[in-house]
Amino acid sequence: MLRIGFFIPEFPGQTHIFLWRERQALAELGVDADLISTRPPPRKVASHSWTAEAQGRTRYLTPISAGDAAKAVGEMLRSPTGTLRGLSAAMTAETHGGAKGRARMLGLLLMGARLKRIAREQGWHHVHVHSCADSLNIAMLAERLGGPSYSLTLHGPTLEGYGPNQRQKWRHARFATIISRLLTRVAQQEIGTDLPGFVNLAPMGVDLSQIKRSTPWQPPAAGGPVRIFSCGRLNAVKGHDHLIETIGQLRARGIDARLEIAGEDEQGGSGYRQHLEGIIRAKGLSDAVTLLGAINETAVRDALERAHIFALASLNEGISVAIMEAMAMEMPVVVTDVGGNHELIESGRDAVLVPPEQPAVMTEAIAALIADPDHAARLAQASRARIAAEFHHRRSAEAVAEGLRHTLPGAQAALANTA
Repeated sequence: MLRIGFFIPEFPGQTHIFLWRERQALAELGVDADLISTRPPPRKVASHSWTAEAQGRTRYLTPISAGDAAKAVGEMLRSPTGTLRGLSAAMTAETHGGAKGRARMLGLLLMGARLKRIAREQGWHHVHVHSCADSLNIAMLAERLGGPSYSLTLHGPTLEGYGPNQRQKWRHARFATIISRLLTRVAQQEIGTDLPGFVNLAPMGVDLSQIKRSTPWQPPAAGGPVRIFSCGRLNAVKGHDHLIETIGQLRARGIDARLEIAGEDEQGGSGYRQHLEGIIRAKGLSDAVTLLGAINETAVRDALERAHIFALASLNEGISVAIMEAMAMEMPVVVTDVGGNHELIESGRDAVLVPPEQPAVMTEAIAALIADPDHAARLAQASRARIAAEFHHRRSAEAVAEGLRHTLPGAQAALANTA
């Protein structure tokens, strides 16, 4: 068994179900992935049935006590050469905010020393990072200090959203996994010669043994309510305001559209949720639109099975796991053609793509499915087959294992012994 650190910021967050599955799939492939994170998420967004188990298995870098800080400094002193290399990396890193940004990077250097110490104590020779933001800075600085090697997964939906210092963070990585062809092209353009020598394209995926219907999909009854379900954190990039507008337009046509949105904002309900609640009230849709908050995976599956249509009006995506799960549930899906969604969907064959920020177009697409239940049924039947063919949950785990096998000394033998 090969043992590594599995670094996920603010784990377990509301969108982390696929990472929990990936870790389980890695174990089946002979990789023991020990969880490490920056800090726990707000309580209201940690809704999974496995949250308590995950938190019990996870080591958190913060909050950091005076004793932890002293141990981190002691770890730096173990290797003067590594300390100089780490300081050089921190002082030459691209930062924002002048002196404040540089001081923040030096704080991340201390976190890197803490990660290095934990890795040494746990016997990790490598850390895989599921982020390109500060968690990747911490792993890079730990490596510069003489700690474990590292790799990364780029999820998107963009690269610039992960902050500065991208080239340095990628330069020292052993390998990278990128979830879409679009993001691969972006990384090639933005990172250039600092890309690792081994880069794998592997989308996230879903566990089809868990995500499946118990009863066949049925279209809405003529003149009856049309149940529409959406799933995504409450953030402006998810376009929930446009989807709410679509519900208003459908109802103006005499269609009894009912929308449930699963997900919470990053502040645990005190942020963007309040903006959406204001829109719902202003449009008189309080009886038609329900914000469910962060719900666990069982509740999501139940909501998908109850719904007639899944819709998501995102302004950008990497490749959405929420869309994959809806397609795996064999139901009609209408989503925006953004990010890597067109790599997941062949519009009109297994789901429907519409342009972003155009609620009227999404309204037409949903109304057309309601009017043509046979076409809706054909989409539903084709959707799960598409996921089974290319977006099963083991694919991203296989990409990480392949990266380890090709770039980490001793990994090939370790994985061969557990095959």
